[in-house]
Amino acid sequence: MRDLRHEAVYLFGAVCPERDVGVALVLPAVGAAAMQLMLDELSAAVSPGAHAVVLMDRAGWHIANDLVIPANLTPVFLPPYSPELNAIERVWLFLRERFLSHRLWPTYDDILTACCAAWNALLDEAGRIRSLCSLDWTQTVNT
Repeated sequence: MRDLRHEAVYLFGAVCPERDVGVALVLPAVGAAAMQLMLDELSAAVSPGAHAVVLMDRAGWHIANDLVIPANLTPVFLPPYSPELNAIERVWLFLRERFLSHRLWPTYDDILTACCAAWNALLDEAGRIRSLCSLDWTQTVNT
């Protein structure tokens, strides 16, 4: 006999390695509506007067036609099948390895709490986002 129950949450996140900060939402579903919530949250987190470049893969919810990209964000879409170019993939791996893999939680609320705690632990560790997500190819060259 096996327990076939399954509940999940989806962690949407963005980081700025230069400032060593991040923003995330833990949501019950994935899709264009969830992505719009994330874009709006990210836009609100960008420093006043600043502009953020957001690296994204081409997941369906990242390229949905009904998304409204806030004026202070510019999406840059990565080539297909190139997770090694997307720094946030390193964050997901870190969170899975340290906090989320090989664990069972009895309720949906417990899953939600665990994901929030994992994200907050990432933010609380000074320099962790910078060390995980600073990629050579994303650095600007001063001339």
